[in-house]
Amino acid sequence: MTTQEIVAKLWNLCNVLRDDGITYHQYVTELTYILFLKMAKETGKEDSIPPAFRWDQLTRRSGIELKSFYKRLLTELGENSKGRMRQIYQGAVSNIDEPKNLEKIISSINDLDWYSAQEEGLGNLYEGLLEKNANEKKSGAGQYFTPRVLIDVMVRLMRPQPGESCNDPACGTFGFMIAADRYVRARTDDYFKLSEDVATFQKYAAFSGCELVHDTHRLALMNAMLHGIEGKIALGDTLSTLGKDMRGYDLVLTNPPFGTKKGGERAARDDFAFATSNKQLNFLQHIYRSLKPGGRAAVVLPDNVLFADGDGERIRAELMDKCDLHTVLRLPTGIFYAQGVKTNVLFFQRGLNDKGNTRQVWFYDLRTNMPSFGKTNPLRQEHFTAFETAYDAPDRKSIADERWSVLSREDIAAKGNSLDLGLIRDASVLDHGDLPDPIESAEECIAQLEEAVDLLKGVVRELQVLTGKEAR
Repeated sequence: MTTQEIVAKLWNLCNVLRDDGITYHQYVTELTYILFLKMAKETGKEDSIPPAFRWDQLTRRSGIELKSFYKRLLTELGENSKGRMRQIYQGAVSNIDEPKNLEKIISSINDLDWYSAQEEGLGNLYEGLLEKNANEKKSGAGQYFTPRVLIDVMVRLMRPQPGESCNDPACGTFGFMIAADRYVRARTDDYFKLSEDVATFQKYAAFSGCELVHDTHRLALMNAMLHGIEGKIALGDTLSTLGKDMRGYDLVLTNPPFGTKKGGERAARDDFAFATSNKQLNFLQHIYRSLKPGGRAAVVLPDNVLFADGDGERIRAELMDKCDLHTVLRLPTGIFYAQGVKTNVLFFQRGLNDKGNTRQVWFYDLRTNMPSFGKTNPLRQEHFTAFETAYDAPDRKSIADERWSVLSREDIAAKGNSLDLGLIRDASVLDHGDLPDPIESAEECIAQLEEAVDLLKGVVRELQVLTGKEAR
């Protein structure tokens, strides 16, 4: 049984819970509680779980007894366990009211082909469930889920290296860091080519993140654990004082949440040069300040960050001073949960000093004259091939691609430090430059009308002759 088949079976179990009023997101959270116990048994890692609350204790119970035991288990593991397990179960509450439904889920999970699942990777299985949840519009989960194909492109272009500290300050389910870990593992024989010290660093310190939403944080912890990543994943708000200690990173990969702070509040950070209620602008400030000299970042941001005036302009100017903002990728619409939201990826590198680091900015327009993306036409790797070629070119000026353009720092400054640039001509929109000269057009119309009048007069004369009615 393939991972995809197991994911499909697990996802279909959600139908069992619909009568209980369970949402898709609640279902994935509930699965996380149950899968943790099953996966611990399958991988021989039950030592951290008290014997009284291990998987086999669940499977030998049924009905009301099972429901009561399951709720006691959640409380026990959330209050009296340690480490990552306690973080996963802390505050855990079951949303399943019907004992038969709980029994059905546990028995179904127990009957799956777990040997095949382990062969393909339990982490891949869990990621598949998260992706299913994100793609289900009713779940609302897409807000913290970045398309895997985009994550993989950003990771490939950033090339995380062994020994580098990587961070996602708005980590959602930890997708960026897992992809970065996968990238390094693939190039180091699953870390076996590394020294013991570096391999230990990769597992326990290389990849970190922060997530504000408790349930999402729980999913991130589970996702990281199944991929063998033990780096710190903080629960809290990066834009609060918590974020001040998140610094000194070699690499930041992230897709910060859209919108403004609740109630229009400004970020509680006294280390930001510019106070604003715009979350993306605050995250941008945090990110370029969190990089060590020479550190690099790839960040997904909406269009408003590119053209917002006031503090927006000042933040962009500071970004281009402190960092080399070398590339802006204008992304297609329809690839995120909020249809119509226009997004971009900003690629930049922190300078060795804080002045004049950006000399020019390259833009790639992957938005204009592109198809509409969605479930029926998903975003695929091949859509990024031309961009990756241009990005990696030894001589970017040698790339002959109409979507690829460059503007000097001086040109950008002359446009109010706006980065809402680099879009090509939309073939569906009529450009005024293509319209003929209005005077010439009017004169041509007059000439045609006069010719038509003359023709009509000729017809009238012919008719008069035929009918014997001479013109007066």
